[in-house]
Amino acid sequence: MTKYLISFPSAAMVLTDEEFPIVVAESHAVIEEAKAAGVYVFGGGINEQVDPVLVSGDGGMSTEIYPDSRINGGFAVLELPTREDAILWARKIAAACRCAQELREFMYDPAS
Repeated sequence: MTKYLISFPSAAMVLTDEEFPIVVAESHAVIEEAKAAGVYVFGGGINEQVDPVLVSGDGGMSTEIYPDSRINGGFAVLELPTREDAILWARKIAAACRCAQELREFMYDPAS
């Protein structure tokens, strides 16, 4: 089985105050469905209140991260048998979150 990253940037989720609790409930329901189906690996939202740092091999740290690598928003990692299955789950998450989702496939790593 292959692991897939389903994600969206914060700016994609534009909701009214009235919509927010509905979207939270619906998106949590999809995640619970993924857990019940045994395909959920990990997920969550990036804490945008904490700035990222770049850590080098010698332990040095810098607040200058890689260009264009600013990651924010929410994501889920699911393990699925086919890309078509991943597209179906991304569609469910997009409907619940009210925003399109990016779908990316992890490369196979026999050590993980």
